[in-house]
Amino acid sequence: MKLANYIRDGSLRVALVQEGMSYDIRSWAADNGLGALAAIGSVEDLITQENLLEYVRTNQRRIEASKYSEPAQNLRLKSPVLHPQKIFLAAVNYLSHGKEQDVKAPSEPYFFTKFQNSIIGPEDSILIPRNSNKVDWEVELAVIIGKRGKYISKQTARDFIAGYTIANDVSFRDLQFPDGWPSKLNVLGQNWVKGKGLDNALPLGPWLVTADELEDPYHLDISISVNEEVRQKSTTSEMVLRAEVMIEYLSSGITLEPGDIICTGTPLGVAAFTGVPYLKDGDIVEASIARIGILRNPVKLET
Repeated sequence: MKLANYIRDGSLRVALVQEGMSYDIRSWAADNGLGALAAIGSVEDLITQENLLEYVRTNQRRIEASKYSEPAQNLRLKSPVLHPQKIFLAAVNYLSHGKEQDVKAPSEPYFFTKFQNSIIGPEDSILIPRNSNKVDWEVELAVIIGKRGKYISKQTARDFIAGYTIANDVSFRDLQFPDGWPSKLNVLGQNWVKGKGLDNALPLGPWLVTADELEDPYHLDISISVNEEVRQKSTTSEMVLRAEVMIEYLSSGITLEPGDIICTGTPLGVAAFTGVPYLKDGDIVEASIARIGILRNPVKLET
């Protein structure tokens, strides 16, 4: 299933999306006397209650036959995850991205983090902030955790995945790297917080594709374009370490919660290592992953 958050009449709604059409789950549930399902406020609410999620899955055809339908393109979509407790992003987890910056692939996952201030949805603006003029892109497959767990083995990790969406790890290279980089390095390493964690720096969407619909996430075309010019193009089969390994690594000492986000890395083609222009006011960025969709965001100069 594809599950989307969207705004209708000023309130957050949840839709089932199928073949270009959307179906309002709460309205259908209310008509059928399903109070618990009618009360859900977001996709996160739904994935944290496995019985309700399974009920939607079982009744998908009935929901699609309801009167509460409209073309998905009409929806004012929000990020499919709005209030994650934790956001993890894997560094240098595609072979080609390591090669383009002359960095060896890690033998175990290496993560940095972002925060809720970074999250935006489809059609929301990526900001070029006042303190950076080297705003970059990184298309990534994002894994959304579906249930609470700690010390999870990689063999059982898939049981803890609610689904997948598209992420764009927007990066501010003049803040991430010190003046004079790469010949000059900061003894404390990269500035991950300022270089990655500014406002509007993590577009997510357009919806969550549940794990049962995407049984093999490791053979998907992945790409990003700027003004219809392709900048990154690869496949998720290029990942060095898979999501199951990341979940095992992170959950060793950290309790993962429903709605937590794990971004799994990006392929070659970012501006910092290719010499193509960084983002500018008025650009349109489209991140795409096969079987999920397209995440489109305009770029706006912060005023």
